[in-house]
Amino acid sequence: MLDRKNLSRLMLSAAVLAAGMSSAWAVETLRFSHTDNPGGSRQAAAELFAEKVAEYTDGRYEVQIFPSGQLANDPKAIELLQLGGIDFTVSATGSYATHLSSLNLTAMPFLVDSYEQGWELYDNSEWLQGEFAKLPEKGFRVLSTWEAGFRSFTTNEPLTSPEDAKSMKMRVFPNDMIRWSMEAIGFQTVVMPITDVYLSIQQGIVNGQENPVDTINSLRFYEVAPNITLTRHVYSPLPLTIAEKNWQSFSEEDRQAIQKAAAESAAFSRDLVKNSVNSQLAEMEEKGAKVSVPEIGPFREAVQSVYAKAKDVYGADAVDKILSDAAAIREKLPAQN
Repeated sequence: MLDRKNLSRLMLSAAVLAAGMSSAWAVETLRFSHTDNPGGSRQAAAELFAEKVAEYTDGRYEVQIFPSGQLANDPKAIELLQLGGIDFTVSATGSYATHLSSLNLTAMPFLVDSYEQGWELYDNSEWLQGEFAKLPEKGFRVLSTWEAGFRSFTTNEPLTSPEDAKSMKMRVFPNDMIRWSMEAIGFQTVVMPITDVYLSIQQGIVNGQENPVDTINSLRFYEVAPNITLTRHVYSPLPLTIAEKNWQSFSEEDRQAIQKAAAESAAFSRDLVKNSVNSQLAEMEEKGAKVSVPEIGPFREAVQSVYAKAKDVYGADAVDKILSDAAAIREKLPAQN
């Protein structure tokens, strides 16, 4: 028979165990979908984000990451955000333009020339911050901006000028501005999700695709389209977004914790991608890729019609505002040669 002392110890142990089990049961899982492969920069930043969310919420939330489009491609992931089927995703700004068409303007060609200019545009452009502020009405909100870099081409035939593009079919994602730019350069365009691109190049359905170096490396597009042409024609970062329904369900304390994790993962992503480009290019060259930097003038000239078309579709005021913001940033932060 237990004496009073031992009985007290047993009751205390049971209470501690119950508290621990209750704490474990209280952990809420949050689902994060993206299309990058394990080992890519998005996955690395997502892992850091998950770690920081757990840390800053004292373990009340666990972020479960689904890479490689396991749950959805980019457009579908954004739809799932709106429905509350997932909690987070990260995708190129143009992917969100289906729900706020003005965001297409961020994909106008040659807006900025350096990472530092791009960061300033996304963090401090009055026009762009105003557009981001409209997204909660669409069912999701931007927490921070991760990095992907500048879009360039990978093709199965050499691409030295817009003249070469006239014989090629180029994969594009569902974004009018990117499609207009590709067609202005001379490509025939084929819209398809990124998860279908590798096989489509391999089968000859398209001749190539355009994406940042980090994505080209992560998804191994250089294996089927070994000509990497560094045009850097569009700055293409990755807004990290959260389902608005879920955001509204969080306490103010948890919102601050998640926002802090988002900011820290964005800083990590920017540093990682910027400082990995040269080594990634070298690695791909070792595996058979051919990297070239073409004369950019003809490409810049070819896309001039895109700005006028954007004004016709989205209004001169909006186009002039983002072009003005970008021009001021380029003057404030001259690109280093």
